[in-house]
Amino acid sequence: MAASPPSSSVTSARVQPGDDEIIYLGFNQDHGCFACGTDVGFRVYNSDPFQLTFARDFGGGIAVAQMLFRCNIQALVGGGPSPQFPPNKVMIWDDHQARMIGELAFRSRVRGLQLRRDRIAVALEHKAYVYNFADLKLLHSVETISNPRGLLALSPGATSTVLACPGLHRGQVRVELYDLRRTKFVPAHESHLACLAVSDDGSRLATASEKGTLIRVFDTADGRQLHELRRGSDKADIHCLSFNRTGELLAVGSDHGTVHVFSVGSSGGDGGASSSATRERAVSSPGGGGDDGGAGAGADSNRHNVPSVLAPLRALLPDWRLTRGVRNYASTEWAFARFRIPDAAFGGSGGGDGRMVVEEEEGEGGGEGVARRHGSVSRASGGGGVPRAGLRVAVGFSQQVPNALCVATSAGGYYVCSFDLARGGECEMTFHKYFGQATRG
Repeated sequence: MAASPPSSSVTSARVQPGDDEIIYLGFNQDHGCFACGTDVGFRVYNSDPFQLTFARDFGGGIAVAQMLFRCNIQALVGGGPSPQFPPNKVMIWDDHQARMIGELAFRSRVRGLQLRRDRIAVALEHKAYVYNFADLKLLHSVETISNPRGLLALSPGATSTVLACPGLHRGQVRVELYDLRRTKFVPAHESHLACLAVSDDGSRLATASEKGTLIRVFDTADGRQLHELRRGSDKADIHCLSFNRTGELLAVGSDHGTVHVFSVGSSGGDGGASSSATRERAVSSPGGGGDDGGAGAGADSNRHNVPSVLAPLRALLPDWRLTRGVRNYASTEWAFARFRIPDAAFGGSGGGDGRMVVEEEEGEGGGEGVARRHGSVSRASGGGGVPRAGLRVAVGFSQQVPNALCVATSAGGYYVCSFDLARGGECEMTFHKYFGQATRG
């Protein structure tokens, strides 16, 4: 790999979005904006209120468009049928100057990319690199197991620097605590990893496997498992894990067209430097912490995830009377709140026609469905959910309202929905906008 000034100049036009194909979706570090890579360039939108901030038409595809908070710098990787840049390069774009100001070149395709104010982390198929942002100097590199998804997570907060990437074994996560000069290996899952996320302060790690039924949350300082969360019983492709700013809530997006919200307690605040006793007190109060105005602030201290229907068996029977599968299932936690993307969105129509859609929900004990008119939610009977082929969901927490989610989909739909911070339940959609063409295939 090599860091150098850009090898060629690139011109861009300020355009309005049209029928360009969506290749990439991702929120910035504080969820205040999201970027959309297309087959002709990229676009940036404000999250809440929703608004197109700017669009750049290069004439070629952008597979990754990582923003650096709200500043003028973006890191771009070419992709799609006609890539604008070689897929083995990370291009640093300065939107104020409307030109490339740097690049990182590798011998193989760039699979993933994460930014923070002082670091750039890049994932290749079998390796992860960390660079200093100011001069693109290589700081660290690690070997990984095959990582075609480009899994990589980097804590965005200024108080700590924590990197998470796949380890050398299936289902293993390598956690680099740079401030403590410590490395932890977390055996997160038995199957291959599908998604990773690190909380703002680096104290929490969330993981999902390719099975897509369980999400686990770990303490990054000592690798302890803090929560085992169940998305559903059926296989799903989880491609988004997102903590709110205080680390009290975790949103999970999947190809089933659902977003699940879990209560995971307050964060520890120092990226692994706090004592285990402090961490344990924080975990014991899932609704605690957070009076600084971030999403989750002011939440009811009694907020809890929904326990498994088999949970009472653990109190009635000794563990030796229960099979391992029953014990594990009984100890998992189900979503505190949930949002189902309207079916009309998958066809790219944008919805809003007032049709009633009865949707099946992933649930336990016979299942529960959600019947909704676009823009409202009500209960109904039903069964188990089904995946939407090719659907990708990006989720962020609103900066304006502590109990609101912002959801963007590869089908071109954007949603803002709210939930009760104390009781959870079904989210109510408060805003919907169609912003782009659905991804092919």
